[in-house]
Amino acid sequence: MTVYAYVDGPLGEMLLVGRLAEGGRAVLCSLSLPGQKGGVEVEDGWTCAPGAFEDAARQLGEYFAGRRDRFDLAYDPGVGTEFQRRVWRALEEIPYGTTVSYGDVARLVGSSGAGVRAVGTAIGRNPLLVVRPCHRVIGADGSLRGYAAGLERKERLLGLEGALERSA
Repeated sequence: MTVYAYVDGPLGEMLLVGRLAEGGRAVLCSLSLPGQKGGVEVEDGWTCAPGAFEDAARQLGEYFAGRRDRFDLAYDPGVGTEFQRRVWRALEEIPYGTTVSYGDVARLVGSSGAGVRAVGTAIGRNPLLVVRPCHRVIGADGSLRGYAAGLERKERLLGLEGALERSA
């Protein structure tokens, strides 16, 4: 059974989608932000179940309040291609408050050269924004690039984590 809930946050109302597991908790499949490129929309037949996402909502609140630097949530690893899942696992290893380049991620997953473009595409299809920290990937020159929910949100997330260079 597909369940969903809306959770308020500083980036807008987040849509959490998952499948119901034992104990009435949701296994997270997607976290979308308003206006996100490729974001999920509620479909007919889905059930609104805010209680199934209580843990996710709590952890997101802690993250946005600066009290959590890593998420501990059940999510569906079966979404995406094998290559995308490798890229997404690499994203999960990027420490809070740091950034890496798309080329760095490509090297981590065994791609290089033209593989950087494929890595960027896989990152752009990350279904778990915020939770799987694709916002920590930036251009090789240090510029903010490509975030499905918009660069201003990427900048806010990196600012929250203290990952942006501060002007003196």
